[in-house]
Amino acid sequence: MGLKQEALKSVRVRKYIARDFDGMRALLLEYARAYYPTKIADFSEQSLGGLFLDFASYVGDSLSFYLDHLYSELDPATAVEPDNVQRQLTAAGVPIIGASPSLVKVTAYIEVPADSSQSIMVSALPIIRANSTFTADNGTIFNLLADIDFSQTNSNGSLAASVKIGKQSATNVTKTYILALSGLCISGQEATETITVSADFVPFRQITLQNPNVSNIVSVNDSLGNIYYEVNALTNDVVYKNVLNTASDSDLVPEAIKVIPAPYRFVTNVDITSRQTTLTFGGGNADSLQDDVIPDPSSFAISFPYTKTFSRIPVNPEKLLTTTTLGVAATNTTYTITYRYGGGLNHNVIVDSIQTLRNLDVYFPGNPAPNIAAAVRSSIEVTNTERSSGGEDAPSIDDLKALIPSIRNSQERIVTREDLIARVYTLPSNFGRVFRAAVHSNPHNPLSTQLFIVSRNSDGQLIPSPDTLKSNLAKYLTPYRLITDAIDVLDAAVINLAFSFDVLVDPSLNKTIVVQNVLTKLQSFFDIKNFHIDQPITLSEISNLIFQIPGIISINKMKFDTRVGTINNRQYSDVIFNVEANTKYGLVFPPTGGLFNVAYPDVDIVGKVSV
Repeated sequence: MGLKQEALKSVRVRKYIARDFDGMRALLLEYARAYYPTKIADFSEQSLGGLFLDFASYVGDSLSFYLDHLYSELDPATAVEPDNVQRQLTAAGVPIIGASPSLVKVTAYIEVPADSSQSIMVSALPIIRANSTFTADNGTIFNLLADIDFSQTNSNGSLAASVKIGKQSATNVTKTYILALSGLCISGQEATETITVSADFVPFRQITLQNPNVSNIVSVNDSLGNIYYEVNALTNDVVYKNVLNTASDSDLVPEAIKVIPAPYRFVTNVDITSRQTTLTFGGGNADSLQDDVIPDPSSFAISFPYTKTFSRIPVNPEKLLTTTTLGVAATNTTYTITYRYGGGLNHNVIVDSIQTLRNLDVYFPGNPAPNIAAAVRSSIEVTNTERSSGGEDAPSIDDLKALIPSIRNSQERIVTREDLIARVYTLPSNFGRVFRAAVHSNPHNPLSTQLFIVSRNSDGQLIPSPDTLKSNLAKYLTPYRLITDAIDVLDAAVINLAFSFDVLVDPSLNKTIVVQNVLTKLQSFFDIKNFHIDQPITLSEISNLIFQIPGIISINKMKFDTRVGTINNRQYSDVIFNVEANTKYGLVFPPTGGLFNVAYPDVDIVGKVSV
């Protein structure tokens, strides 16, 4: 009896959405006393009536428990079953990921011989190919993402690598040069799996990779020569590929975006428990539906050979899922899947810890003599001059559940101005970099939006964004914008300003030093990093900044001028701007889509001391 009482005590502490054990027993007791007062009088725990009440209450308690559990599983905040949590995350659009890899920029050093004219022997310059691997001191493997081409040149024709003199003879004749060039690496290992499928077509075939924490699907091919592309959803029939930019602006925009069809495609899903990745291929048969966007509707009809009448034409719904609109997959072939996996906090290695060459793939396009090629190859060294970052352990289930509200509300589309600006700044840098962007409504078309952008060259000077960048940006934004919206990509108007001031300085102080302190402060204030498109200049903010410098008694004059064209070999924009006409309430307002810029602060900011 003691065990029974202990069990009852532990059960009765449960509280559910419906009735708990005590609540049900109280209701049943009230019901029995009201309708069966002469049948059973003793309902104590040791009596037969108490046994009946406990039994019925226990059954109701169990049903309430499962009802509460099922109700809780409908809410992502209270769901605990892994399968239900995964469905909630998938419905909200939260990506389930494993451990994240670490990214780091490594610097490769080579020693190349000098030619007869004591210049670098160009034919001996190698290319360290992508997928070469290096090992850190803690054993973490890093893969090179792109070629390190030591023969690469800048727009002015000079080598992109930094060059130093290596060995010299006793008479100061240069024998070798030391070249250094950087490349981006990612941690983790690369694996390849092959899966053979039969001639029987299986729509939406799924293949689960063996290794967990897959960070990137490098390639998926089959033995028939088909290339499969990863998409966010099987309804996406195109992908965007980066190709080498051969236009004149290739130094500013290395690659261009190319839209290519993707009939062979797949999506990836990660199991929330094992963190293994599953590839789901298209639902169409590549053999029978390769050229059919919409199959023959007559193939949908379900045959009824044993009747001559019917009420309406039946349709086989399964046939709707075998169209090319959800991608196609080949049969009787072998899939080859190459991917990278691995990551975690321990992949964030310290400076100078990546120094071991694990697997080096070197190519000499200049075809030098074998002994020279061998000497250059043996001289290769690598190191990381900065700490790697980005490595993170796999997020917990609670971490993923916490992302549901924000990601559900974001909805991957451009609706607000903030959405558009965010998408512009997330364009991968190899397709060109937008330095500043601003959005305005088109006064001539209510369904069109004006996007003003500006870029910078390698010297940090503002320039109009290259045409290739604009083309890449238009393609990049297309999948996110609403179908009724149009986006006009325009160049921001750069207004080059010059600023002069006249101040009164405390006679007891060195006037030159005081003015220099003001100039330093103003140069920092007018740094282009502090300005955005459509941002006005507040005159009182400048005067307060000047008064903060010790020794300033008063400001006699502050004046803005514009700089246009070429002045003393300094190149300015061609935008003509009237400062006085656009000054109001102590603010200097730029035109729509305009950006103020002091291009040469050392020259264009001038100070004077009143006597």
